Amino acid sequence: ESAVKRARTHHESMEFSLYADSPVINAPVLPCTSDFYFSRCQQSYSMTSSPRGLALIISNVTFDSRTAVDLDRRKGGEVDEEVLRKVFTELDYIASVHRDLTAQEMRECMEAFCRKPEHRTLSSCVVCLLSHGVEGAVYGTDGQLLQLDWVFEAFDNARCPLLQNKPKMFFIQACRGEELDCGVEQIDGPGRTLSPSCEQRDAGREEAGDADSTQTGDMRRPRIKLPQRSDMICGFASLKGQRICTAAMRNTKRGSWFIQELNAALRLHSKDTHLADILVQVNRRIKEREGYAPGTAHHRCKEMSEFTSSLCKHLYLFPKYQPQY
Repeated sequence: ESAVKRARTHHESMEFSLYADSPVINAPVLPCTSDFYFSRCQQSYSMTSSPRGLALIISNVTFDSRTAVDLDRRKGGEVDEEVLRKVFTELDYIASVHRDLTAQEMRECMEAFCRKPEHRTLSSCVVCLLSHGVEGAVYGTDGQLLQLDWVFEAFDNARCPLLQNKPKMFFIQACRGEELDCGVEQIDGPGRTLSPSCEQRDAGREEAGDADSTQTGDMRRPRIKLPQRSDMICGFASLKGQRICTAAMRNTKRGSWFIQELNAALRLHSKDTHLADILVQVNRRIKEREGYAPGTAHHRCKEMSEFTSSLCKHLYLFPKYQPQY
């Protein structure tokens, strides 16, 4: 743990970025056209409610120095939470931000969010978790871990019936392990050149039959059964087993690479691209970035995002379009 802390605090605010000054950070979300909506709506998740859903953003920036001695302040975390609040508000979500929660407070916050009656009439939901983390868990401000599997269970079809068959989006900005990605030289690629903008920046098993449905005299049609967990998509800032190095991967003024690129992709491409393809675009942009911290192990280090999905249809957000029925 102490080694992790030293890695995080070394050259904390230095970054090299191919897209650090991208103008799309505050560009308006581009609208979906009616033609595009009607060409896709039958084959995708229903996204007709206004608002589209509720968005929960939990952002842990400052950690208790008594109980979380190895967890430093996440400088730039405030930027990430505001970027997410703005973009999801523009995408017609009711966004709420909760700052600096203990692990138990995070559980209580998500349990309350799952119980909100508004989910019954809304089309989807969003959950963003921004904190320090390890593989499979994120830290509360008290240094205790919240298991991500618990988070996904809280939103599954049994525990959150109001969101059955509705898309549930998760975005996790947190470390997932101890390994630093130092990158690998591309053997057949062109030499690396820097454009003028590339410079140092500021610091259950299936059965054959259903016993209930075959009972003599019971002619009722059995209810459709759902798997315990479905219709979820989760974007992770780094690969399983990799650690996001604070010095290289988050900037104190612009926030984290993953949230920067997610914000840009949502603003530019949600008008005509489904979310899984948007996250592929985020992966591509993250792949092109590298850290800047000369003289340290973090110089030219890399990051690679990924996502998992149990979506059963394409998920288009159809921004700024409300069908008239």
